[in-house]
Order: sequence, then structure tokens, then C-alpha cells
Amino acid sequence: MTENKVRIIRSKRDIFDINFRELWSYRELLYYLTWKEIKIRYKQTALGAVWAIIQPLFTMVVFTLIFGNLAKMPSDGVPYPIFSYTGLMLWTYFSMSLTHSSTSLVMNSNLLSKIYFPRLLLPLSSCAVGLLDYGIASVILVILMFYFQIAPTFLILLILIPLLLSFLLASGLGFWLSAICVKYRDVQYAIPFFIQLLLFSSPIIYPVSITGNAYGWLLKLNPLTGIMTMQRACLLGTTIIDWATLGISTLITLLIFFSGLIYFKNYEREFADVI
Repeated sequence: MTENKVRIIRSKRDIFDINFRELWSYRELLYYLTWKEIKIRYKQTALGAVWAIIQPLFTMVVFTLIFGNLAKMPSDGVPYPIFSYTGLMLWTYFSMSLTHSSTSLVMNSNLLSKIYFPRLLLPLSSCAVGLLDYGIASVILVILMFYFQIAPTFLILLILIPLLLSFLLASGLGFWLSAICVKYRDVQYAIPFFIQLLLFSSPIIYPVSITGNAYGWLLKLNPLTGIMTMQRACLLGTTIIDWATLGISTLITLLIFFSGLIYFKNYEREFADVI
């Protein structure tokens, strides 16, 4: 007699049930979703990918005029234009990734209700798109370093660390906000306000040293603090890497990423019904 094998499929309820093998098997779909986002972003635009340069460049000019020339903001011994631009490069990537990943499920509601695929790919693809913009914006940084005669040091080999941490931080917050946004659509209106507050509470237009000892510890609770300071240290080489602050930022970033991942996966089964 032949033995009949029965395969039982049931939903998993483990709070830590994250199938990384399934995500890896859908890696090709992540590529196509990312490429689709790139084409949509620059479709029917006159300047195309040049917008990736225009946004941080013009913001740097405005910040230099207001904070550098008028407010006389310190810049750790480097010219204020390149000081602000190194922060704005990473900030532009982070803010755009967070904005698009937070609304990625709502914007792709037609996909959620028709076919199955790991929903995590949607916010992840939104964060991956910004890496191209970051690379394009780096061209202006090279020009600024040449103009201000700032030579890169060996620390530039570590530049992928702050970029990776920014990706994880944007993805983690994107997991949280995109899942919440499915149920409460008014979250998408609060995101720009949250990003604006985060801009002025991060060391982008000012150095960490300006806060002093009284409020320095409070600034270090912002995970972007350690990431931004390492970004500048790697690119400019004028300051040392604050490993203690970077360690705090890394721990908070990982906490946000994995907690967002767990929350997203446990609420994932309800997306198609609620959206």
C-alpha cells in the first residue's frame, strides 16, 4: 500500500515568527518593486534624477545663508556649506525613505487585496529607492570637498555603516507607521510634522558640541545623532568617531527595527481586510 501524505497548512501565531527564508526567496520581487518606484518617481519629469541633487543642494544654500552667515552657527572647524551638506545628504535619504515607506501599504492597496507576497517588501523597497538618490547627491559632495580642499581619510572606508544604520532606522519606523497607517489613515498627515520636528532635533544644521553637557545626553537619545556624527567623521575626517554615541544610536536603531518588524508581521494578516 502506498502511504498518503497529508500536508496541513495553518496560520502561525508566534509573535516572533519572521520567515527570513521566504523574504530571501522573493528577493527578485524586491528588485522589481524598487525599480517600479524609481520609474514612478521620475516619470514625466523634466530634470529626472537631477532632483536628487537639487533638494539637498538648495537646502544647503538656504541653511548656509541663515544659520551659517546670519546666525553664525559653529561647524566643527569646517566650512559651513560642506558641514551642512554632509548632514543633509543623509537626512534627505532618511526623510524621503520614511515618508514613502510609511504610506507604501496604502499606496499599493490594490496589490495587497489581490495577490500574496511578503508585505515587508513594500516598505523595504521604498527605503531602497533612496539609495540611488544618495549616490547621485554624493557627486556634489565630491565637488565641495575639492573646492574647500578637504581630502578624504581612511575613515571613508566606513561610510557604509551610517548609511546602513539609516536604512535600518527608516525601515523600522516605516514598518511601524505603514502598519498603523492601514488602520488609521490620519497617521500620514502627522508624518510630515514628525519629520520636521526630527530635523531640528538632529545635529544637521548644528554640531553636537553646541548642546553642551546639560542637554547633550538628551540629544544622544536621538538615534540620528550618532549616525550623523559618524557620517561627517567618515567623509570629512576632521573629527573623531564618537563610538559611545554611535553605540547608543545602534542599539536604539536595532530596537526600532526589530520591534517594528515584529509588529508588522503580527498585524500583516489583517492588512487585506482592513485596507
